[in-house]
Amino acid sequence: MTKKKSNKVNHDKKKYILDFISSKNYVPMKQGEMASLLQIPQKKKGELQDILDTLEKDDLIIQIHRGRYKKKKSKKSNSHNIYDESKRLTGTFISHPKGFGFVERQDSDEEDVFIPAPYTGDAFHMDEVEVELLPAQQGSRQEGRIVKILSHNIHEIVGTFDRSSSFGFVIADNKKISDDIFIPKEFINNAVTGDKVTVELTHYGGNSKKPEGKVTEVLGFATDPGVDVLSVAKSYDIPMTFPPKAVRQAERCPVHVQESDLNGRMDLRDWQMVTIDGEDSKDLDDAVSLSMEDGFYKLGVHIADVSNYVQDGSSLDREALKRGTSVYLVDRVIPMLPKKLSNGICSLNQGEDRLALSCIMWIDSKGHTARHQIAETVICVNRRMTYTNVQKILDRTDDAVIAEYEELVPMFESMKQLSDILRNSRKKRGSIDFDFPESKIILNEHGKPVDVKPSVSTTATKLIEDFMLQANETVAKEYENRKVPFLYRTHENPDMDKMEGVLSFIRNQGIKVTKSREEITPKEVQQIISQIEGSPQEPLISMLLLRSMKQARYSVDCKGHFGLAADYYCHFTSPIRRYPDLQIHRIIKDDLRGRLNDQKKDYYTSILDNVANQTSATERRAEEAERETDKMKMAEYMSDHKGEVFDGTVSGVTGWGFYVQLPNTVEGLVHVNSLTDDYYVFDEENYQLTGREFNRTFRLGNKVRVTVADTDIVNKTIDFILVNEVYGKRTGEDE
Repeated sequence: MTKKKSNKVNHDKKKYILDFISSKNYVPMKQGEMASLLQIPQKKKGELQDILDTLEKDDLIIQIHRGRYKKKKSKKSNSHNIYDESKRLTGTFISHPKGFGFVERQDSDEEDVFIPAPYTGDAFHMDEVEVELLPAQQGSRQEGRIVKILSHNIHEIVGTFDRSSSFGFVIADNKKISDDIFIPKEFINNAVTGDKVTVELTHYGGNSKKPEGKVTEVLGFATDPGVDVLSVAKSYDIPMTFPPKAVRQAERCPVHVQESDLNGRMDLRDWQMVTIDGEDSKDLDDAVSLSMEDGFYKLGVHIADVSNYVQDGSSLDREALKRGTSVYLVDRVIPMLPKKLSNGICSLNQGEDRLALSCIMWIDSKGHTARHQIAETVICVNRRMTYTNVQKILDRTDDAVIAEYEELVPMFESMKQLSDILRNSRKKRGSIDFDFPESKIILNEHGKPVDVKPSVSTTATKLIEDFMLQANETVAKEYENRKVPFLYRTHENPDMDKMEGVLSFIRNQGIKVTKSREEITPKEVQQIISQIEGSPQEPLISMLLLRSMKQARYSVDCKGHFGLAADYYCHFTSPIRRYPDLQIHRIIKDDLRGRLNDQKKDYYTSILDNVANQTSATERRAEEAERETDKMKMAEYMSDHKGEVFDGTVSGVTGWGFYVQLPNTVEGLVHVNSLTDDYYVFDEENYQLTGREFNRTFRLGNKVRVTVADTDIVNKTIDFILVNEVYGKRTGEDE
């Protein structure tokens, strides 16, 4: 940009900065912080300062708190009173590396309270705090100051150790913890510079004193294979080892089914049944059988009876509830149960007798379950099948595989028929099928990523999914109809404020949106997806619809599952890796054995709320840890591909740039400041970013060609640059 500027350009730049400062996500910041966030080059910081000075002179913005800029206060604000003493609230403090922070309100959907840096007091990241609210200002985020720390929620951190002669300090991996942790010499625990360590916090700092702690575990040198993933797991407080008592209980479990355990069970060992899993799976907790009986498909879903070996209230049980779920990280599985159980007596291994809880369903040609039976059983799996081989059989692409499993081929063909029937039945009622590919990251023996590719669904994977869904619905309906205390998997209706914006955008794309009432139904969402199936708009609109929905969770109330268009749903099929499944197995067995009396019902009523909350929280924790390790390995993988050119799709748009997803599922950011010297305006309603000087617009779903400019493995980020920008041309210019 030349020094000679038009009035229009100056006006646009002023409007861009004012819009930025006025946006609902803006927090007061200094000129340097603003320049850093907007990635304004050093040579243009003077121009930014001129714009800020002009906006301040025009009485549109003001400086507060040591040179931080914010939108001008409303004239109606109560300027003579610094604090509103009558308004206080409690919440969780979320710190920011730049010194300010936010407080998430407890039991409220209202916007977080912004805490300017001078008003954070001695609060540590994730502390429960009491906040005094500052007078509200029209159009601005609510601000406050922390007046009391109620409790500390972080007791251990993971970071990189650095040692001096008489002490050490640890730089936390979590960048929200900006202060180094001071480690006295006597608490270094043999750590050396460059080690990844866990630190128990002994003092949280304050009054110009740094937080202190002691090294409790040395995870290994930061560059050692697997230490990076281990560090992420530790930072999420995911237990890595089992307590000795739980281990001893697992060791005492038998390796074979005991004769005494067979009493009262249906003997299904002569039924033809298989497990179907991935090649690397070791904890096989579901088997399936299928035959024809009186014109019905007789589908059996047989689930490992884990509750026979994990007794309610035992050390094993308490540890399983603490973990809530197995965690599947990029290079390892952190199991909910010790491997002695999950890979042994609780795994439905081929040719071995196993105890199971079976849901047997008689299903008609339209996909309706005419009747069902839930029973304690003993089974013996005929063959351990993989998705790959079942797919080869169904596609008839491998004669050798077909010959090897010849006696099972008719059953697999019938399973394919029933799977199609069930899927079509769910589709008719409105079940929503978002078919987003998951990332499959391939690591070498040193833990280095050598490939990233999408993992797509196949007929074989869908077949098992359909059968498990049918069993989950059947079990949930049985116990909801009988009003037994139970644990359900719920997915509530979308928040219509979020959904309405998405629907407006979809209408603007010329896509028909019909709403029968204010709240959208699963069927109406499905109709939108059907209209765009196979079109360039499909990934974009599907992603927007998905993001507008609520997260599924566990609940004692049967509120239905919006995404599946199901009135009844629970998790019954994976007790090895999910605690809710293990919990409802106990309830079902008490019911089957006639032990579900009023006293038992009262007991379950008293504990299930806590189980629902705990397992919902641990599920979120596992998902976040899995996502973080994937992002880290993707950044590491792309660091070997700097300068290479890729075709991608705009997958997200913000005021600072737009995200691009590559066909291999890797996602990176194209920052606005890499787009020559344009100033851009973010249109949140239409999910687009428009250049004010050259009238370029980037929208969700646009196809773009990018090159890898930079990666940051620590912060797990990837920066792209548009290819045309690299060569000095803008998208849309003549080649």
